[in-house]
Amino acid sequence: MMTDRYRAITSAYYRGAVGAMLVYDITKQLTFDHVTRWLGELRSHADNNIVIMLIGNKTDLGTLRMVATDQAKEFAEKEGLFFLETSAMESTNVDTAFYTVLTEIFRIVSKRTLVANEDQGTGNTALLTGTKLVVPTAEQNDEIKKGCCG
Repeated sequence: MMTDRYRAITSAYYRGAVGAMLVYDITKQLTFDHVTRWLGELRSHADNNIVIMLIGNKTDLGTLRMVATDQAKEFAEKEGLFFLETSAMESTNVDTAFYTVLTEIFRIVSKRTLVANEDQGTGNTALLTGTKLVVPTAEQNDEIKKGCCG
């Protein structure tokens, strides 16, 4: 049956994921309504410590907004999700969304490493000492993009 095949693929797809972005279109209420289903999929198939960010996209089309910021923010708080609104068209908050998810993943992985070292009785936290997460500025990102795709 097709749904059994879909579920097997879905389960394998989510396995090992450490971060997810649930993106809805602020101009289409239906896309926000589907977030609950996608969140359920994530939570039933992915690791319990997965970092999830809810993202409302297309803020450049604010006059067509159908999903209120407060509605989405309240949902995110209730579900324990990070929340941000973006505009892919104008590149507003897109980098911030990725940096936020990556920073939180890094924090969780570092914490796990620290706990694992303590559990093994090594007391060795050398893996975390001096670790620095460097977030490039917008200008540096522009330079990277020019070198890559310009």
